[in-house]
Amino acid sequence: MVVWRQEQYLHINSKKNMVLPIGDDNRDRRITPIVNYLLIIGNILAFIFWQDWGRDLNVSFAYSAIPAEILTNEDVVTNSKILVDPLTGQQVELPGLQRTPIPVFLTLFTSMFMHGGLAHLGGNMLFLWIFGDNIEDALGHMRYLIFYLLCGMLAGLSHVFSTLLLDQNLLIPSLGASGAISAVLGAYIMLYPTRTVHVWIFFIFILPVPALIVVGLWFVFQVLNGLGTLGGEEASGIAYAAHIGGFIVGFLLIRLFTPKRVAISSRRR
Repeated sequence: MVVWRQEQYLHINSKKNMVLPIGDDNRDRRITPIVNYLLIIGNILAFIFWQDWGRDLNVSFAYSAIPAEILTNEDVVTNSKILVDPLTGQQVELPGLQRTPIPVFLTLFTSMFMHGGLAHLGGNMLFLWIFGDNIEDALGHMRYLIFYLLCGMLAGLSHVFSTLLLDQNLLIPSLGASGAISAVLGAYIMLYPTRTVHVWIFFIFILPVPALIVVGLWFVFQVLNGLGTLGGEEASGIAYAAHIGGFIVGFLLIRLFTPKRVAISSRRR
């Protein structure tokens, strides 16, 4: 999930890692992950047709999750601003917060299907493609859909309340599927800690690494970035609280959604 600042252009969470997961061991997968495919397609179609490849800022600003709106249950509309590029001197009009034609609480849902750019979309969909199918295989289609949407909205609330508690700007919109995907990662590390994940190291060679290490390191970096030790301060434009909150929610809730037979078999891995 990224936060969208009116003081700047869009800040993109493109998962700029030198260690990039590119696949995992799916030899024991029992079902076709139809829901996971549909979620990926839905995110792509929303970006292309609804957001007009990210160019329709009015749509993005209207349907992003805004902490002030969630906390007060009131729609907030602000004026446009003229921004000046410090390098070129070019002036660009950035729309203000737009009227939200749905109940503002539902933006926790709509924001999950919007992205700030191709890199943001591509990074999120890669992670969902790799890790989501296994969770759908464990839960079944309907349980997985409910798990994904519920955890995504709870991750969004994590960002909302952290923004309030840390006294940050409550009018900065946030959008992206990262919170829900972080929940998928939390569920994955709970159910499949020893499963092999293939990672691309420094974009040169590929190594098989246990999921506990790959996903565990990802979570540690989210925490460190969220604390600002690696440049994750508010100015970074990344909603780390949504990543951390989503991961914890997914890790804790996955057992409630997992059928008993799958929970037993996963302990034997």
